[in-house]
Amino acid sequence: MEISEKLLCLFSTDVSEEDGRYVIEIPRREVETGDIDPGEVYRVALISRDRSEDGSDSAGSRRSGPPSEPQPPVDVGETRYVEIEDIGKQGDGIARVERGYVIIVPGAEVGERVKIEVTEVKSNFAVGEIIEETF
Repeated sequence: MEISEKLLCLFSTDVSEEDGRYVIEIPRREVETGDIDPGEVYRVALISRDRSEDGSDSAGSRRSGPPSEPQPPVDVGETRYVEIEDIGKQGDGIARVERGYVIIVPGAEVGERVKIEVTEVKSNFAVGEIIEETF
């Protein structure tokens, strides 16, 4: 899945029911940083979480969806050497690995080559923490 240049923010949230409607809360930081303006209309994409047969979350593991869906090329805890190609709207470094899969690296700058540990994996992006500044 390709991430649009128009992506403003990514976050996880719960869907709650209030007075017969369903509500998704936006984190305060998204408004405070100016990415989201109250009163404006936005397109929202919802990405499901994996659940095991007993209903518990299987966060941190690769998805076991239909074979037609490509699986993320990284796992939580995996280390990678990446080059930061871009900076996201929040100021985080953006690296791309196999099939253009995006890894968000907070604190990284464009052109840096860093060793990271993957701390979070989603279907269309991952988050990595710098464990070695340059390689």
